[in-house]
Amino acid sequence: MSRKADCWDYAVAESFFGTLKQELVFRIKLQSRTATRTAIFEYMEGYYNSRRRHSTLGFLSPIDFEGRN
Repeated sequence: MSRKADCWDYAVAESFFGTLKQELVFRIKLQSRTATRTAIFEYMEGYYNSRRRHSTLGFLSPIDFEGRN
């Protein structure tokens, strides 16, 4: 753990939000708060957690990583 207020405190969260913006938010025009919430939920549950490969998991999706045992 780093000290309070260091940029490393939230590195994982910052990385995720950067990926979310690049892969979803900047690519579509979001019309309303409800549409935005729906799009983010579908991205996270339908793609990010199920199919997108993560380098920290040995280039497996989170579902594949957890199911390999």
